[in-house]
Amino acid sequence: MPSEPKASRPHMPGYGIAGPDEGKGLLPWSWAEAFIAAARNYPIVTNRAGGGVPHAMPVWGVWLDGRLWFSTSPTSTKARNIAHDPRVTVPLAHERDEEAVVLEGVAEQLPADIDRTKFNAVYKDKYDWDMSGETGPLWAIRPTRVFAFSANGDFAGTTTRWTFE
Repeated sequence: MPSEPKASRPHMPGYGIAGPDEGKGLLPWSWAEAFIAAARNYPIVTNRAGGGVPHAMPVWGVWLDGRLWFSTSPTSTKARNIAHDPRVTVPLAHERDEEAVVLEGVAEQLPADIDRTKFNAVYKDKYDWDMSGETGPLWAIRPTRVFAFSANGDFAGTTTRWTFE
């Protein structure tokens, strides 16, 4: 299990973001984790080899042990892009547009012999879809930086950035 990330107020000139000691205060990491876990679709944004337009494609996934786990074919565009450049971005918003989380991280293909028991159980509970017979690769995104805000009347005072060691 990864250690607790460091929370801070991001410097965003022109957006009216509060200083470190202003506003309602930094959001707790538990709030961001719950937000990530509750998402139904995860738009994975990858970088194409040779540059050009980034590729974005939603997947179903689960938040486990501090990482976002998902499956995709090793021949999919996102998997090929990850093989070229494992840095990804996952922007999330729920029905309430006044709250959002943007996860930046590094995606990796998990070992073929990884124990899928917990993944399968959480996936089944979340999507009512049985993954226990699936043998295709699993991927996990390890966060490097996460941004979030919860307007709740104070967008400028709740904007938070977490960085990971």
